[in-house]
Amino acid sequence: MNRKIILLKTGLTALVILIGLLLFVAANAFLIPEIQDTRFRSLVIDNTKLPETSDKPEDVAKLQKQVDRLEQKLDRLTPGGTFLIINTTENTYRLFKNNQIIRKGLCSTGSLIQLEVDSTKSFTFETPRGALSVKGKITNPIWRKPDWAFIEEGLPVPPANHNSRFERGVLGDYALSLGDGYLIHGTLYQRLLGMPVTHGCIRLADEDLEVVYKNLQVGSKVFIY
Repeated sequence: MNRKIILLKTGLTALVILIGLLLFVAANAFLIPEIQDTRFRSLVIDNTKLPETSDKPEDVAKLQKQVDRLEQKLDRLTPGGTFLIINTTENTYRLFKNNQIIRKGLCSTGSLIQLEVDSTKSFTFETPRGALSVKGKITNPIWRKPDWAFIEEGLPVPPANHNSRFERGVLGDYALSLGDGYLIHGTLYQRLLGMPVTHGCIRLADEDLEVVYKNLQVGSKVFIY
C-alpha cells in the first residue's frame, strides 16, 4: 500500500508541475518537457501543498481522483490533431499527431545576424517565436527575393516585380507559409541543417519536409521557441 501511495503522489507531483508550466505559457506557445528557454527556468512550482497521505484506502482513492482531474486538465491544454514544434536553440523539430511524435530531426532557423543598410535601416534575421499557424501550402515554390537579398550581395535593389527577384529550385519541393513572409521550406544547403543560418525561415531536409507538408494542414499549429 505504501508503494502505491508513493507512486500516486509522485505522479500527482509531476502532473502539477506540467500543469503549472503549461498555464504559464498557454497564451503564447505549447510547452514541452524538454524546453530549455531560460525564461522558464526561474518558474517555481509549489508542491508543498499536496495533501498528506496515509495507508487508508480512502486517502489513496482521493489521490487517484486528483491525478485523474489533472490528467484531464492536461489533455484540454494539449493541442489536438497534428502540430509542429520548433526548437530554435537546438535547431530541431518534432512533428506530433494525436500527441505522439511521428517525426523529428534537424532544422535550421534564423542566424540572428543584423544587416546594416544605413543609419536608418537594418534587417535582423530572426525566426519568429510563439504560437503560429500554417497560413498556406505551396508545391514547387518560387522564391521572391526580398530587398535584403540584393543588399547582402552588394547589388542594387530592383523594382518590386523585376525578373531578377524570382528564383526557382532553391526552396525545395514544398513550402508552408507562416505569414509575414516566413516559410517552412527545403534547402540546397542540407549540410548546414542543425545550425542557425537562415534569414528567418525554417529549413528542413527533403524527406522531413515532405512528411511535415503532408501532415500539416492550413490552420495547423506551429509552436516556435
